[in-house]
Amino acid sequence: MAVVEDQHRFILTHHVMQKTTDDQVAVSLVEAALAGFPNISSASFDKGFHSPANQIALAVLIPQVVMPKKGKLSQAQREHEADPEFVDLRRQHSAVESAINALEVHGLDRCLDHGIDGLKRYVALAVVARNIQRLGAILRQQEAERQRGPYLRAA
Repeated sequence: MAVVEDQHRFILTHHVMQKTTDDQVAVSLVEAALAGFPNISSASFDKGFHSPANQIALAVLIPQVVMPKKGKLSQAQREHEADPEFVDLRRQHSAVESAINALEVHGLDRCLDHGIDGLKRYVALAVVARNIQRLGAILRQQEAERQRGPYLRAA
């Protein structure tokens, strides 16, 4: 399964991979996300999504693509991956892994539906449930901040 998550940790789109590998779905996944959310300015991927064709295609679609290269890096690639913006966006990638783990913890560890259509339905419902759970967490945080009130400073 592959997911696209925004900066607020809501899952924007997902893809259940069936007889495909990560590098075969990278471009279509980003295109699907851009169809609903055209202001995406960066995307971060695992090494499994890397291919020279993906690097080129995604660079056309998104201004900042974080896709570490597999294997030994050339000097230019090492410098590119050491760029502070690349490093910062790469560090944020762990949030996507967290989203996938949250989907598994909240029911996707076992699919009770049968067949690929059942699995796809189960994943879609898990994504909706995860987004509702995320919205609830944000609302709880806002309520807690509201109850604390503004901080008073002594002069």
